[in-house]
Formats: sequence, C-alpha cells, structure tokens
Amino acid sequence: METLSIAERFDHLRLILSSERFLKMQVLANEVPFFICPYAAEDAVAMQKLIQQLTRRLQQDGVQVLPLDLYDVAVEILQQRGIWDRILQIEATTPKEKFIELLQNVLDPKAHLVNTMAEKMTAATYDVLFLTGVGEVYPYLQAHNVLHNLQRVAKDRPTLMFFPGTYRHTPALGASLKLFNRLEDHRYYRATNIFDIEP
Repeated sequence: METLSIAERFDHLRLILSSERFLKMQVLANEVPFFICPYAAEDAVAMQKLIQQLTRRLQQDGVQVLPLDLYDVAVEILQQRGIWDRILQIEATTPKEKFIELLQNVLDPKAHLVNTMAEKMTAATYDVLFLTGVGEVYPYLQAHNVLHNLQRVAKDRPTLMFFPGTYRHTPALGASLKLFNRLEDHRYYRATNIFDIEP
C-alpha cells in the first residue's frame, strides 16, 4: 500500500469492490466480511477525495455504497440525546480523562453507536458499507471496538473501514492495527487488508 499512488489505490479499490467475487464475499478466508483500507495520515485529504470519487464511480458501475462517518454518527447520537450543546460547553473546562470517559459512556459501541448504525443500514439499500471518520473519533471511539460490536449487525454485506494508519495481518505476527501509525488500537484479527486481495 505504501508504494501505491492515490490513482493506483483508486484503481485497485474500484476493481476489487465492483467484482462479483467481492460483492458475494467469495474472497474471504474468514466468516466476517470486514475489510480495512489503511492509508498514511498525511494522505487524509487526498483519501477523502478518493472516497468521494470512488463512491460515485461505483454507483455508476451499479454498486451501491452506504457511507457512514463515525464522527457524524457520534454527533447525531449526542444531538438526539439532547446533550450536544452541553458537551460543547464543558469540553474546555473538563479534565481530558473525564471528558473522554463521558463520551465513551454516551457513545458506547455495544449500547448505542452500533444500534444507530444498524438503523441506518436497515433503512438503506446498499452493496458495500464504507466506514470513515476513524481518526476524528479517537480516543473516545476506537476502531477495534467499533468493528467488534459491528459484527452482530453487518454480516450480510462487505464493510470497508478507511483507516488512517497501518493494518497488517500475518500468520507469524498476528494482527496489528496502528492508528496514525503510532497508536496501538489493540489487535483485531477478523478483518482483511483490502490491498492484500488480488484482483
């Protein structure tokens, strides 16, 4: 992945995501249809453009994408619970650890976040789920925890998480999920690096 240009990444992703093998989940060695698209944090702006262009191109190819931004979903939950304005007011004066703990409780993936995501998934017609906003919600939401809890509601169609960091999964070393290529986001073993899939 590190050696691929943005254009080459686009071509690889389009080829894989529009293939019948991928859409029917025949490329999997495991039972959970989760894929990770790692990218360097400094490529964030270019990757945002790539995701938008890829979504449009896939739709032209007849592949419906459901984009879910974790930050947007988090804000929506806080607004629905009537505490968004309060969160904004106390952020500057609340100790960081306490503030993070508050957000972790309110946005807990098992109790709240994934349920909201499931509602959006049920209401939509789509072939592939795109998850973005991973870096924006750290540390109160962490990728491994989101994926772990998403397993119960996202088994029927592929999910692709765009991850600003590295993800490697080898038999010898196990899984390594590193946000911004610096912060260990715990180990998550059940996803496949999308760049490890051959066209």
